[in-house]
Amino acid sequence: MRPACECSVIIPTRDRAAVLVTLRAASLRAHAGQFALPGGRIDAGETPEQAALRELHEELGLALPPHAVCGRLDDMPTRSGYVITPVVVWAGVARVLHPHAAEVARVHRLPLTELLRPDAPLLDDVAGQANPTLRMPVGSIWIAAPTAAMLYQFREVCLLERPTRVAHFEHPRFAWS
Repeated sequence: MRPACECSVIIPTRDRAAVLVTLRAASLRAHAGQFALPGGRIDAGETPEQAALRELHEELGLALPPHAVCGRLDDMPTRSGYVITPVVVWAGVARVLHPHAAEVARVHRLPLTELLRPDAPLLDDVAGQANPTLRMPVGSIWIAAPTAAMLYQFREVCLLERPTRVAHFEHPRFAWS
């Protein structure tokens, strides 16, 4: 398994806090067109926190200092061969973002209230799988695991202060490669 990180970037907006969610560019080799948190591979010698801040800068043009890191959530092994370490970061005041077009098609400022919806999470039983697949509804669509699982754990641990594990949730087949 290859080490990777994803970054839950919390930013204030005019009337509430939000988390940054990206739509990956269609031209990417892996996971093109999928929703994701900013992140990527952890390079040799990097901590997950260092990698998360580097990836955040590379993908969204947002340079934050090390003290912006609030902490980590549970590692998430994926069917695509990664172990993702989620890193929670406070970005401070809402900033202008400069998405890297080769990696990011769009950036969404997802209000934290969307994570608290009473219909979240959505759990789907899949034939042949021991555990359900987790999805998080946002607006009129949904985000799939593993990103959805990380958003759900962020909701439970950081917003609702409930210890919750998510590594057992299954990922949809389209996210396996």
